[in-house]
Amino acid sequence: MYLANDTSYHEPAHTNVMIMARDAAEQLRPNETQRNTLIAAGVYIIVIAVLWYVYNTCCGAVYPFKLLTVGFHEFSHAFVGILTCAKIHSIELDPDEGGVTKMSGGIPWLTLPAGYLGSSLIGAALIACGFNESASKIASLVLAFFFILTLWWARKNWLTWLLILGMSGLIVMFWFIAGGVALRYLILFIGVMSCMYVLWDVIDDTIKRKVNTSDASAFAKICGCCPSQVWGVIWLIQAFVFFGLGIIVGLAAFKQNKEQQAEHSAGFLPVPGDPRSGAISFSPSMFISIAFSLLISNFTSL
Repeated sequence: MYLANDTSYHEPAHTNVMIMARDAAEQLRPNETQRNTLIAAGVYIIVIAVLWYVYNTCCGAVYPFKLLTVGFHEFSHAFVGILTCAKIHSIELDPDEGGVTKMSGGIPWLTLPAGYLGSSLIGAALIACGFNESASKIASLVLAFFFILTLWWARKNWLTWLLILGMSGLIVMFWFIAGGVALRYLILFIGVMSCMYVLWDVIDDTIKRKVNTSDASAFAKICGCCPSQVWGVIWLIQAFVFFGLGIIVGLAAFKQNKEQQAEHSAGFLPVPGDPRSGAISFSPSMFISIAFSLLISNFTSL
């Protein structure tokens, strides 16, 4: 029906877009606590670049985290292998910061790129959780589950056992420091380390120099359409995107200031004996100790 005197007013489309853009910018504007987190992430990037990339040295403080990021990479291969009905024979880490996942079956189109895609996704998720104390506690429990699965697949590799036992102890220790504040910065560091590992390894193995045994080379062989360098560039762009998304999610999802985070964290999986909370105390060491006891029993029975 046509109304000649219709005087209703409709906002122009570009006005709605501008309003949405303004709201998004406001949501992503960091508060003081988030700015401190961003500064910490920036410092981590510089420290990791100096100790790992610039000097290419095996710094004692960074070396275990380098192996952990390799573990993320191999775990991602194995996890996608399980999802595609592959049989995982073993995961192995070596002192030269390399790793290999031995499996049979599965879908190579998915399992080969899963290493870099999965480790960068894990890194991005940990970066986002590093903006909040309670989210960092949840992330540490997820890491504990990751550790258990990795130990199951790598139960004959002594280096993997030493690495994961050491990392588990570090996470438990940081859980107790300052009511979980230290844990938040540890989770952030592991996330930054994981993302930077992907960036460096892709550049080093596929773009800077061609390694015939790299994931990109193997993927290029089964695809047959592009050289390994092309896939390296694609995975590199994806890694940058995931890194940025981790920061964006952290800024958008966790707007609590330091005091609000401390109050919420005190009642969410609190540190045993924390006077700020009357909730039932919980420690990740309970979960990790039980899991490790079961795994050790299985390991000794082999």
